[in-house]
This record gives sequence, C-alpha cells and structure tokens, in this order.
Amino acid sequence: MFGYVHAADDVLPQEDRQRYQSVYCGLCHALGRRYGLAGRMILNFDLTFLAMLLQEGSCGTCEQRCPAHPIKARTCQQGSDTLDTAADMSVILTWWQVQDGIADHCFFGGLKYRFAALFLRRAYRKAKGYQPDFDAVTERQLRDLAEMERRGETSLDAPADAFARLLAAAAEGASDPIKGRVLGQMLYHLGRWIYLVDAADDLAKDVKSGSYNPLPRRYHLPEGKLTDEARRDLSMTLDSSVRAMAAAFELWDFGENRGIIENIVYQGLYAVGGAVLNGTYRRRIRRKGGHAHA
Repeated sequence: MFGYVHAADDVLPQEDRQRYQSVYCGLCHALGRRYGLAGRMILNFDLTFLAMLLQEGSCGTCEQRCPAHPIKARTCQQGSDTLDTAADMSVILTWWQVQDGIADHCFFGGLKYRFAALFLRRAYRKAKGYQPDFDAVTERQLRDLAEMERRGETSLDAPADAFARLLAAAAEGASDPIKGRVLGQMLYHLGRWIYLVDAADDLAKDVKSGSYNPLPRRYHLPEGKLTDEARRDLSMTLDSSVRAMAAAFELWDFGENRGIIENIVYQGLYAVGGAVLNGTYRRRIRRKGGHAHA
C-alpha cells in the first residue's frame, strides 16, 4: 500500500488513539508471527485501516514487547483470524506492488525492488497459499493496470478503476455477506482515491523520469505541476470518492472501531488529499519525523 490513509490525530480522542495504536501493534505481531521480519517491514497505517474494517466483534488487548520496543511493553490487540487475514492480504498487496516496481524500472533502477522481492518471496508464497483468490484478483488487476500504462491510457477512470477493484477484493475477508458488500463499496472508492492521490503526489517525479502517470495525459502538464483547473477538477473527483465511501460506511455498525474509521473517512482522507494537491503533504510528514509510508 501507499501510506496515505491516516487518522486526523489532532481531533482523535485519546481512547481511540490508543485503540488505533493497539491495532497497529497487533497487526505488526500478526505479521511477525506469520511471516517473520519480512512481514514486519511492510507494516503501515493503510494496512491497519484494513484490519479495523475487517474486525469482527470486540477484541481484547495484551501487553507485548517487540524488536522495535524491547524494553517497555506496548498495548496491542490480541491475535485473531481478522488480524491474520489482514496480514496475509498485506503481504500479497506489497508483493505485487514490488513486482510493479520491477516492471516499471530498468535493471539498475529497479534493484531496490528486486532486493525487496527476494526478501518477500517466501512470505508471499505462504500468503498466496492462505489467500489464493485474493492473490489471483490482485495479480489480474495489476496486469490490467500495467497494460493501460503500456499503451499510455489517457483516462483517469480506467486505471483508477483497476486499482479500486483490486482493493475491493479485500472485502472477501469479511465473514458476514452484508458487511462484505459494504466493505466492497468502501474499499473500491478508497482504492480510487489512493490511486489518484498517489498520481498527484508523484506527478513531478514521474514527469521528470518519464514514468507513467495519467494526470499529464488527462491535463496538459509538461512541467509536472498541477494547474488551478486541474487541481479543482481532481479535488472534486477525490471528494466524490470519499463521499461515496462515507455513504457506504454509514450502512454498517463498526463497533469499537467506529470512531477511528469515522475520523479517517470524514477528516483524515480530506486532510491528506488537500495536502497532496497543495504540495505540502511530504513536507508535513517529514516535519513530524516520519515519511509517506508511515
């Protein structure tokens, strides 16, 4: 995943902030338990959001130490089938993102992706065994996306839809069929949003390197900067995706995670999208001492 799905921490109540961190730590332990160090290295808050969406019922917490916090134990969500499913899907999503990076770069330019693939190969094979259907959908949608990139697709909707369908497939991890339909809609529109936000965030870099990006093809942006018209149009498109996601969110009771999910949907995504379009997102993240793939 790309690291754009964040809560608006400044307005998140302390209790929800602690729960959010406990799910993050719980997913980290699930990744470590199932996939070792390779699993822990791919953790980010996008994947934590997926784990919260998939969670069934109330989950307890425990105190555990980890390599990142060896001295003082941290509160983390107890292991569950939900966390295991989120961990499996996390590995699969990361694996195919790495494969996409290899395909997009020359041999030397893609060395970091090749090393990442070697590091993740064993974990991916294991995750594929646990989630073969999700792996098949992910591979198929990314191949469709790669074909669009190869032919220089000028539409924003077509590649965004391909990525959205990929993410929507994660809804199959829900045991309740009605919840599965709700999550399918939420994740579909989140996928569209992520794809377009990432395109806007990488615009200048992609124009400079010649990498595929649909924005310069949809709007005339030879210098790799959004015009006021393009920014307004893209802002409306992103907001439309968030509104559709919010409409689906209101159809299900997400229990103890509702406040966090509501914060992300109604505040966090808007804040990140606005910062990306204004060109302040990466600078803001660096000032906090982190990076875009938090």
